[in-house]
Amino acid sequence: MIPAAFDYIRATSAEEALAALTEHGDDAKLMAGGQSLIPLMRYRLVTPGVVVDIGNLDGDLRGISVNGDTVRIGALTRHTELEHSAELEATCPLLNHVASLVGDPAVRHRGTLGGSLAHADPASDLPAAVLALGATLVARGPGGEREIAASDFFTGFLESVLAPDEMLTEVRVPVTADGWNYQKFNRRAQDWAIVGVAVCRGGRGVSLVNMGPTPMRASAVEEAVAGGATAAEAAAHAADETDPPNDLNGDADYRSHLARVLTRRALEAAGFA
Repeated sequence: MIPAAFDYIRATSAEEALAALTEHGDDAKLMAGGQSLIPLMRYRLVTPGVVVDIGNLDGDLRGISVNGDTVRIGALTRHTELEHSAELEATCPLLNHVASLVGDPAVRHRGTLGGSLAHADPASDLPAAVLALGATLVARGPGGEREIAASDFFTGFLESVLAPDEMLTEVRVPVTADGWNYQKFNRRAQDWAIVGVAVCRGGRGVSLVNMGPTPMRASAVEEAVAGGATAAEAAAHAADETDPPNDLNGDADYRSHLARVLTRRALEAAGFA
């Protein structure tokens, strides 16, 4: 299908992009790599009147740096940069690995970390990673910057706490080189996960892919782990308080079973007893 007509603005700075969002409000959409927005526009699931392209912005919106025990990643850092970053492999290999599983090389060369998070798709890989890591997301708007815990960021299907006049600028994750794992079950290598599980032992974080309307923490599993449960005992709670979808890839019962199996594998691989 062909998208509905829209105006196009190629922003030359973050300030210009924010000014356009303020001027056009809900009628404007940011586009970084376009890997999520353009398909939605082609199917007319979203029909923005104005597309603000921030894909060519550089500066502090792009790149990876380490400051003490925190890894800072610019929101416009592309998946392929995450995948091949030696610095990230040494300090936060969970993100390094998960980025390598996103789509195919063409998608990874255009898609951005901030775009994936702002899209807030419950079937996406990277939101689960930042949840398990206990990341902090930084948003910038007319009132300045604010920090948002990843656990507070996702509010509904394809919805987040970002205001219409805000944009993600960076993601901060703790240095976590050991005790992590990501399990993803899908039909083919480049497909969305039918179910996925991300585990970070350092923060005792466990998160789920495609087990509800939002990317979500597996709180019952985390509580069981904190209470001294074994990997098998904790994994038995993986589907607690979830709302998995029913679709052609599997019904809710099938996904609940997968969540328990994959969570046990991920916990064991991450070093939980």
